[in-house]
Amino acid sequence: MYVAKLSVRALVACGALIIPVFALSQEASTLSESQKAESQKNPAIGDPNRIVKILQEPRHRQIHRDGNIYVLDIQINPGDMTLQHTHDAAILYNFISSGTGPAGGRVTSNTEYVTKNFTHQVSNEGPGLFRIIALTNYGPPIADLKSDRPTGMSGDPQIENPWLRAYSITLEPGKATEQQLHYNPSLIVLVGEGRVHVTREDGITAELDSMGDSAWRDARSTYQVRNLGTAPVKIVINEARRTK
Repeated sequence: MYVAKLSVRALVACGALIIPVFALSQEASTLSESQKAESQKNPAIGDPNRIVKILQEPRHRQIHRDGNIYVLDIQINPGDMTLQHTHDAAILYNFISSGTGPAGGRVTSNTEYVTKNFTHQVSNEGPGLFRIIALTNYGPPIADLKSDRPTGMSGDPQIENPWLRAYSITLEPGKATEQQLHYNPSLIVLVGEGRVHVTREDGITAELDSMGDSAWRDARSTYQVRNLGTAPVKIVINEARRTK
């Protein structure tokens, strides 16, 4: 496992969130005296020398699990900092808020963590909540990118790799997607303001009415998403690819 060495770093700003990105080393991780002092003043930060796996980091709250697939609701309050945590699987991020306001539904993915584990620590300077809905897949990769694409989708995916796939969709008021069949487990995330219904073919419906709400659908599920509001609404449909 690679561990971040904090003495060599570059700071990457994402709104009010500061993400320390450190040179990778196999040496033990240490914090500067100022970072230790800050952690002692703020008990929520926890032990500054403790390193955990991403699934054990307390701000990465697990809200669903399907075998080796996990959905995480990552929330960092203003002035708070995560424990140092290690990424060791492919992950897909749905950005909800950046600390300075809504993140606009930005979607990114990282698959390098599979072969090169990465440890870092994240702080939020605020003034608001930093939040991401993440989908992480510990399963094996699928080399053929198109073999298991869903049916009923009107465009190409925004993200597609051997572990994960994501479609960003904007629905006009009163409009709905086509009935779509997903061969893989999928997660529908409301990444903007609005209200949508996610309706299965048997009529069972999940309502998403708050930014960051999500609905899980098992593999081989057919469903439709409808905008019930009076303004356009943005959703992201995520898939965790799984061998049959």
